[in-house]
Amino acid sequence: MTEIQNAALSWQRAFVLHSKPFSESSLLVSLFCEKQGSVTVLAKGARSRRSPQKGNLQPFTPLLVRYTGKGEVKTLTGIEAISLSLPLSTTYLYSGFYLNELILRVLEHNTDCSELFLAYLNSLQQLALQADHIESILRRFELTLLKHLGYGVDFLHCAGSGQPVSESMSYIYYPEKGFIASLMKKRESFTGYELLALANQSFPDELTRLAAKRFTRMALRPYIGSKPLKSRELFTQQFQ
Repeated sequence: MTEIQNAALSWQRAFVLHSKPFSESSLLVSLFCEKQGSVTVLAKGARSRRSPQKGNLQPFTPLLVRYTGKGEVKTLTGIEAISLSLPLSTTYLYSGFYLNELILRVLEHNTDCSELFLAYLNSLQQLALQADHIESILRRFELTLLKHLGYGVDFLHCAGSGQPVSESMSYIYYPEKGFIASLMKKRESFTGYELLALANQSFPDELTRLAAKRFTRMALRPYIGSKPLKSRELFTQQFQ
């Protein structure tokens, strides 16, 4: 039995990403599990009034879960809440929904996601505490997600010359190549100052936050596809 199969049979940390009704009394639940990534489980009887699972199967509640099954849809056999739900509100709540939808859209099934899971947990905690600018929290998670997906980018060196990035220079990003110095500053270019911020995952001002957003959207586009993210649409309707 593989390590991933063993993880399914034992308790592991997880969060609910999304759920929908299944039959009259059950739920079909999308989980983000520490050891197996994206997992779909059937929570039998979870919609009934007396179900002990009902209150726990909510987004942003730290859980311990256990499930069985060999098919694509597993059967939930145990669930415990580790703590109360993380208190997200207003724009921070919609940012949490964005993280959930992003994971659902791009994360592969049955892969160890320990590092990404910790990044997600840390992001939710920061959103709950409103500990940093929302855009900075989201960009750091997106960069960790890209790393998990194998999307490696060198922000510190010019891909053309190999020279260290200069704060005062402009660079154009070429997928599968990297950032190459450009003598002319164009709309799609990045400054060396912005690239160093991306390398450090530190975004102290609006300039670096906008540059990071532009880069992660560009890099995530092949994984997300052309279908709009519902969480972005909801955010725009509510706050813009």
